[in-house]
Amino acid sequence: MPTKVLQLTASIANLRRLAIIRLILIFALIAGLIYIDPGHSPARFDTAHLSILAFMALVNMLTYWRLQQPWPVTDVEYFFQLLVDIGSFTWLLYFSGGASNPFVSYYLVPLTISAAVLPWRFTWVVAGLSLSAYTLLLFFYQPLPFLQPAMDHSQHNNALNAHIVGMWISFALSTGLITYFVVKMANALRQQEISQAANRENELRDEQILAVATLAAGTAHELGTPLATMTVLVEELQQEYQQQHLTEDLSLLNTQLSSCKKILQNLVTTAEAHNHGQRQCLIFVEYMQRLLDHWQVLRPDANYHFSASEVCQTLTLEVDNTLDQAITNLLNNAADAKPDNVEVTIDGNENELIVMIQDYGEGIAPEIAEQLGKPFISTKGKGLGLGLFLSHATISRYHGSITLRSHKDGGTLATVILPVNPPPSL
Repeated sequence: MPTKVLQLTASIANLRRLAIIRLILIFALIAGLIYIDPGHSPARFDTAHLSILAFMALVNMLTYWRLQQPWPVTDVEYFFQLLVDIGSFTWLLYFSGGASNPFVSYYLVPLTISAAVLPWRFTWVVAGLSLSAYTLLLFFYQPLPFLQPAMDHSQHNNALNAHIVGMWISFALSTGLITYFVVKMANALRQQEISQAANRENELRDEQILAVATLAAGTAHELGTPLATMTVLVEELQQEYQQQHLTEDLSLLNTQLSSCKKILQNLVTTAEAHNHGQRQCLIFVEYMQRLLDHWQVLRPDANYHFSASEVCQTLTLEVDNTLDQAITNLLNNAADAKPDNVEVTIDGNENELIVMIQDYGEGIAPEIAEQLGKPFISTKGKGLGLGLFLSHATISRYHGSITLRSHKDGGTLATVILPVNPPPSL
């Protein structure tokens, strides 16, 4: 029987590390209590210390139990874990000399963890709470003579010692620097990791597209001869048989063969135009209407309804034939699901165009939805899954996006978002 390997996400691994840090703190505090001579502190302080440490230990046990559960660790949950540490530690310091306790610098640990792991808004809250707690501990605390720094005899017993004030200033400065610079550096590292992951994904996708393109070129060359032969045979059959029902079928077959020939010719033309960066700037609504008219010839069994909002009637977009194929693939998927009613809607603004293609088929199973767009993943038994993969690749080249989701009225809604003014790298 194969061994099941638990794959820890980064958030779960970080929560596990936080639990380990909390455990180390608990043992360190226990060691500190053992070191301090009990004669220096009233017995009630020992009870308070032990109660807070017991609470922290309980929280840690619950955290380890939570780590065994399947649900993911969110930023909010991690944030509250840090708040529990700050609150428990603050109460512990209140009974242990307040800001004069050398452990007070531990406030920087949850702050640094938050800066490295959590979004900046959570880190600013942690910084504010830590600095506020430190400041309150300057004035409100149960003193421990063992920890009180030496003071001049002229100073009042409750006056702030210059050493304590200096520690507070140092902490405030460290808090500001960590909150600002560490957050910036952590965000820069995260963005770099995201960029590297996206580049690796793009390289893999380009390799897959190159493999498909190579196969397509060879297949196009091989299809030329049988298509020419079938065209000649259909023309001869049209001349030989004049029956009404045969004439219509043969005419449709001849139209389909002509479309196949044009597709193969466009394959070469598109490749040449792409190499030279040739694109046309067209009014997008008119472009979509021509594309739908051409698609109707290829799919005479499909019925569609086309509408466009007033806002996007004059919007233009630079297009080439690869965009034709990307949208046509989505239209074919909708017609394959249910050809009786395919709704095509265009909306947008001066920044982006939105194409929505709605079918009323069976929809997308949740376990397949996340995989769609990868090669050889298809919801159709007869499909290879390449159409949607190539559509994703093309729309990505236009700096756009494709999303597919089950619609509340049934079927699948495919949404294509295309920027009107994409970056020059297109």
